[in-house]
Formats: sequence, C-alpha cells, structure tokens
Amino acid sequence: MAHSNTIDQIAERVDHLLLRHEELQKTNALLTQQVQSLTTERDQLKSRLAAARARVDALIERLPSSAPTSPEASA
Repeated sequence: MAHSNTIDQIAERVDHLLLRHEELQKTNALLTQQVQSLTTERDQLKSRLAAARARVDALIERLPSSAPTSPEASA
C-alpha cells in the first residue's frame, strides 16, 4: 500500500515537472522572439542614428570657416 502511494506521489511530481518544463519552454520561446525583435529594432535605430550623424556632419562641413566658434569671439 505504501509502495503504491509513493509511486502515485512520484507520478504526480513528474507530471507537475513536465507541465512546468512545457511552460518554461513556451516562456523561453517568447523571450527569444522578443530579444530578436528588440535586436532588430536596435539595429534599425543605430542605422538611423548613423545616417543622422552623417547629415549633421555634412551640414557642419558646409558652414563657412570664418564663422565665430564661440560667443566671446563675436564680442
């Protein structure tokens, strides 16, 4: 009788562990998908930042070289 009870308890624990494992696999898959999405978004933002920097650098290059660089220079 005690042997059967122990087996039932082990079977319940195994079932519980299998369910938990399945839940963790699903959570892991969702987190992996989220990381991929965020990585793609980050890469796009870095690309946009680089393009914006290039535009700002080009505008700076077009500024006249005789322009004052500080407020004290114009005083």
